[in-house]
Amino acid sequence: QVQLVESGGGLVQPGGSLRLSCAASGSIFSINAMGWYRQAPGKQRELVATITSGGSTNYADFVKGRFTISRANAKNTVYLPMNSLKPDDTAVSYCYTHARTTTSGPFYMYWGQGTQVTVSS
Repeated sequence: QVQLVESGGGLVQPGGSLRLSCAASGSIFSINAMGWYRQAPGKQRELVATITSGGSTNYADFVKGRFTISRANAKNTVYLPMNSLKPDDTAVSYCYTHARTTTSGPFYMYWGQGTQVTVSS
């Protein structure tokens, strides 16, 4: 019922910047939160950043002030500008939304297709 389209990944040199975007669409009644997880080679998937419907944000410690999650006016699109990227940031980034499709139905996690972020010197 819910689709997420994400973009903005690519190749960047250490110290460079990328901006991820994610747009949720479909039969969405309400969104509780949106954000990104990432999975680096050989590592577990980990939370990067999240923003709730009320505007509260949360970041992983490794972000260290380098990333800032924001929400568009439509509130179904989020952005993640990433600055001062490091080789350790190399990962597949997955947008997610915690959403429900009916007024009283359950919330589910929905995932984007993933976008590759590669930081290479």
